[in-house]
Amino acid sequence: MTGIADRVEHGPARPSWDCASCGRAWPCDPAREQLAREHGRIDLAIVMWDHLEEAARDMPQAPASELFDRFLRWTD
Repeated sequence: MTGIADRVEHGPARPSWDCASCGRAWPCDPAREQLAREHGRIDLAIVMWDHLEEAARDMPQAPASELFDRFLRWTD
C-alpha cells in the first residue's frame, strides 16, 4: 500500500518497517489506534494483511509468526 505515511502520522519507514515518527516497530501503538479508528474490523485486517505481505518482501529473514503477531494478531 502506498501513501500510508501520508495518512498516518506514525507511518512505516521501509524497508525496516519501523515507525518513522517514534522508531518503534510499526504499527506502533499510535498507528494501531489511528488505523483502528479509520477502518472497520474486516477492512483493518485486509489492510494489515497487505502490509504484512509487503513487510515479508522487505524483510525476508523475519519469521512469519513474528510478522503475523506484529501486523495481524492485534486486529482481532
